[in-house]
Amino acid sequence: MAPLLTGLRQLLDSFTEIGLGYLSLDRPAGTLSGGQAQRTKMIRHLGSALTDVTYVFDEPTIGLHPHDIRRMNDLLLRLRDKGNTVLVVEHKPETIAIADHIVDLGPSAGTAGGTVCFEGTLDGLRHSATTTGRHLDDRTTLKASPRTPSGTLSIRGAATHNLRDVDVDIPLGVLCVLTGVAGSGKSSLIHGSVAGRDGVSPIRGSRRSNPATYTGLLDPIRKAFAKANGVRPALFSANSEGACPTCNGAGIIYTELGVMACVESTCEECQGKRFQASVLAYPLAGRNIAEVLAMPVAEAQRFFSEGEGRNPAAHRILGRLADVGLGYLSLGQPLTTLCGGERQRLKLATQMGDKGEIYILDEPTSGLHLADVEQLLGLIDRLVDTGRSVIVIEHHQAVMAHADWIIDLGPGAGHEGGRVVFEGTPADLVADRRTRTGEHLAAYVNA
Repeated sequence: MAPLLTGLRQLLDSFTEIGLGYLSLDRPAGTLSGGQAQRTKMIRHLGSALTDVTYVFDEPTIGLHPHDIRRMNDLLLRLRDKGNTVLVVEHKPETIAIADHIVDLGPSAGTAGGTVCFEGTLDGLRHSATTTGRHLDDRTTLKASPRTPSGTLSIRGAATHNLRDVDVDIPLGVLCVLTGVAGSGKSSLIHGSVAGRDGVSPIRGSRRSNPATYTGLLDPIRKAFAKANGVRPALFSANSEGACPTCNGAGIIYTELGVMACVESTCEECQGKRFQASVLAYPLAGRNIAEVLAMPVAEAQRFFSEGEGRNPAAHRILGRLADVGLGYLSLGQPLTTLCGGERQRLKLATQMGDKGEIYILDEPTSGLHLADVEQLLGLIDRLVDTGRSVIVIEHHQAVMAHADWIIDLGPGAGHEGGRVVFEGTPADLVADRRTRTGEHLAAYVNA
């Protein structure tokens, strides 16, 4: 019995060490976020007696506070020290810093990437001319003059999940960052008390939705094809008249196998292009509709900027997508294949063209390269400067430093959290330093 109890204690200790101490043991695996699932997987392998195994983790720091990243790094090193190989796809400098060997791909995204730009040590990367090397030590300074709120959004008695009758006033007309360690109650506060109000809605998408349909980009594209060929715009929608009759415009045939997982296969009729062959015969500047929807945003920007393909309406929307760091996404890529951060930035790009109210972004820096964070902050500033109120749930120190107002939840996770431990400007948080967020933000800005 004693060995069993010892093993259970070690397993539960690992959950706490990696920042998952707030999870209940009966929680369904399907409700875990990507980062939570990866960390749970990491814990399982820590207790394994296997060695000489290769582990691959894709952005395990997603959803982690700087305090939790430090603990996760320790677990990655423990996996390595057991005689295993650990491969990590990551953008966070804190995790890049512990690597024994770094491979930097680029030089850009999408079709402009795919090349190994650097291989070597952290010091070598820091002195390289790559985009990652140049931005590795970037630090955002504290905002000198925070904006003045135009009003407040009052929350009273919030008690969703671990929240303890939280009363807080969220300032409007500014960039407000909600932060705190993983599991402290940030998402519970926003989704339980704010998300149901007018003007706040999360991005949703199905297998048939893509960046072109979600942003409204498909409308000017369809009209341009129709005008160039003298036919109806409906022909150039895979959800309408032009859809392949075999797969109904999905490009994929889904076969249900009862209790087994659904099997996907490329449609033999349209070869995954989603449109009827007759529709693909109509060109615009030498490209058919399937070829245009297969373009990355950056390529489509050039296509619609000049010559026969020139389309100012489409170009404006594509410009906003590029501004939020989504220049590598294909116009027809299903929304179900986008990560959470990509969906948040897609939502942000769309809202840049709307009349604004209150907008919530949940970790928009997820999956974002160091070089693109500053660009994202500039875009959020533009959103706020046009009268919107932006509430961001975020752990990235650059976003915290750039905020007009910070609400820090904690002090810990789960039953140890659920309280507002700080409200004020980033400068006040750094000066206070009593919270974990304050400590890490002060270290980030070298205060």
